[in-house]
This record gives sequence, C-alpha cells and structure tokens, in this order.
Amino acid sequence: MTETPNGSRSRYLIPLMLIVSLFFLWGAANNLNDVLMKHFKKAFTLSDFQTGLVQSAFYFGYFCFAIPAALFMKRFGYKAAVVLGLVLFGVGALLFVPAANMQSYGFFLLALYVLASGLAFLETSANPLITVLGDPASAEGRLNFAQSFNPLGSITGVLIGSSFILSGIELTPAQTAAMTETALQSYYAAETAAVKGPYLAIGLFVLAWAALVAFVKFPPAAAARVEGEIASKGDFRTLIARPRFLFGVVAQFFYVGAQVGIWSYLIRYTQAEIPGTPEKWAAQAITISLVLLFLGRFLGAAMMSRIAPARLLTAFAAINVFLCGFGAFGGGEAGLIALIASSLFMSIMYPTIFALSIRGLGPLTKAGASLLVMAIIGGAVITALMGYVSDSSSIAMAMLVPAGCFVAIFAFARTAGTRRA
Repeated sequence: MTETPNGSRSRYLIPLMLIVSLFFLWGAANNLNDVLMKHFKKAFTLSDFQTGLVQSAFYFGYFCFAIPAALFMKRFGYKAAVVLGLVLFGVGALLFVPAANMQSYGFFLLALYVLASGLAFLETSANPLITVLGDPASAEGRLNFAQSFNPLGSITGVLIGSSFILSGIELTPAQTAAMTETALQSYYAAETAAVKGPYLAIGLFVLAWAALVAFVKFPPAAAARVEGEIASKGDFRTLIARPRFLFGVVAQFFYVGAQVGIWSYLIRYTQAEIPGTPEKWAAQAITISLVLLFLGRFLGAAMMSRIAPARLLTAFAAINVFLCGFGAFGGGEAGLIALIASSLFMSIMYPTIFALSIRGLGPLTKAGASLLVMAIIGGAVITALMGYVSDSSSIAMAMLVPAGCFVAIFAFARTAGTRRA
C-alpha cells in the first residue's frame, strides 16, 4: 500500500531533521581545526610542521576508518553507523578535557584521531541515508539541501573557535623571556585549558544527539542491512589499470590537501604578512574564505549550465595557481586577499573532480568512489609539508605547495576534458 504524501512527510520529518543536522556538525568540527592550529602553536610553542600534525591526525582518522565504516554500515545499517559515529565523535571531543589537564599535545592529537574516526562513520552513512528518508524521486534535492548546512557549520566552527578558544593574548619572545617560570607555566596552562569548555559542550551535545537518534523511530530501510556487495579486490585491480581514473584520485588528493593547507595556515600567514594583526581578527580571514566557498558553489553550478565542467575546472585551477603564487611572492594585504579569493575558485573542485573521475565506471563506481573518498588523506600530507616548507623558509613560500597542487588539478582537468561528458 502506498503512503499518502502527507503521511510520508510526517513519517520522515524528524529522522530527516536529525540526519541533516549531522552535515552542520561535521562542518563545524572540520574547521575548528584551523583555529586549533593557531591556538596550539601558541600554547605549546610549536613549529609550523608540528602544528600541521593537527590536520595529519585528523585526516588520518578519516583515512583509516573510511572502509571500516562502510563495512559496519553494510552489516548493521545506516542508523547504527550514525549512532556509532556520533558516539566516537563525542568521545573524541570529551578527550580534550584530560588532554588539557595533562597539557599533552600528543593526547590532543589522539583525541582528534578518535573524533575524526567518528566523522568517517557519519560521512559514510549520512549521505546515502538522506536518500532513503523520503521519496526516491526527490533524493537529489534532499541531499543538496543537507549539503548546504555543511558550510554553515564550517563558518560556525570558526566563529566558536575565534570567540571561545583564542584568548587574544599573544606574548612576544621578549615578554615571555621576562616572565618567571611560574608565570609562564600559568600562561601556558590557561591557554591549553581554553579548549576544555567548548569541546566539553560539543562532546556532551553530540552524545545527547546520538541518544536521540538511537531512540527515534526511523523507517525500516534506515535500520536494515545495506543491500549490495562490497567492492571486490578485482574491482580495485581493474581501477588501478585505468590511468585516467588514477589521475582523478591524485587530483582529489591534491585538492583536499590544498584546501586544508591554505585554510590551516591562513591565520599564521595573516599575522606574518600583516604584523600586529590580532589573532581573533586574523581568524576572520577563514570565515570570509568559507563564505566565498559557499557562494562559489552556486556560481559554479550556474556556470556549468553553459560551460563544460572540465573546462570550468581547468580555468578555476589556473586562477588558483596564480592566486597562490601571488600569495607566495606578493605578500602583505594583497597576498592575503589573493589567498582568501582562492576559496571562491576551490568551490567546484571536489564534486567536479569526483564526478569526472567516476564517469563511465559502471559496476566499478562503488570501488572508485571509495578510493576517491580515501584521497582525503591529502589533507594530512600536504598540511604537514607546508609546515615543513614554512619552517625551512617562510609561511609565504609555503603557499607554493598548494600552487603546485592546483597545477596537478589543472593537468587532470585538461585530460578529463578530452572525453565527452
């Protein structure tokens, strides 16, 4: 018997609201890291390479748990994967409290790894779950609606971090040298403790949300085993023999690395190139970047109705090579504006690279999609590499690393454009 539209809407409304909220939550968690890098650099007196390990620990957690999350989802269903993801997310956030009490940077990295493992479960399960919560004919519209909450969460995460974690107290080397050991340790302890309140609140909220999801009745399709076989080893072997697809995975690796790397060091770049800039003001550069990314998605979607996706990706990648190069050699306020503007042209890159890479894969699409998701490890590698370059030369020169990433994306887009969409 077919449900009436009104009955269907009432049945799916609450579960849909709960799952849509996840897109907001993981967006906030992702971009809180950009603030954490600046904060930990100050609280633990770290090098740029060491601060880059924040993103390395985070994205390594994604990388390690992407496939286990998919296996768990297939065995126990979408809803169970969401609940487990929220629990891991909440536990990881709560681990910030003992990490702060111990003033241990290594403990913080472990907490971020656990938190990211939960996000891997959420991202793996939430996207397909949205598609079964309602009329299949409107699945794409629901997914796009849910995805729109992700950048809003990202902006909120930066605002939370800049308002409640960054203290605005920035001591010069001369000031710290003049302090007694007791006063200096008190300063570091206070800075480290600043993360406790926000992450305690996040952890408790997320665990409460997990309980809510667990007890709310979802449609049977959300709790049932996910149909379909897991990609076989043969599928992966076949994909490895396809240079065009592998180039797409490489391009995605470099894209995620460039995006995460630029945003991660944007506060650092701002304060280095515009001396005297307060850290709270510098953090707004990330907020503006996220707004431009959000707007760029709508602009890019409109442009794709007239321009082939591969051609538009080629143009946007070329522009970002120039903008990052200008950020490296131009410096100052102009260099900062160039790096912020690069977010507008990054907007279409992840979904466009994804779509161009899996085009024509047929039964290999599932395996191909999993490899493209795992390419997110680029955020761990490129950010650390940028930190190494910054320590060896300057934070401005580190922007040549994402410039090189966009060169690789440009090359991929050029080859992808040789095949008809």
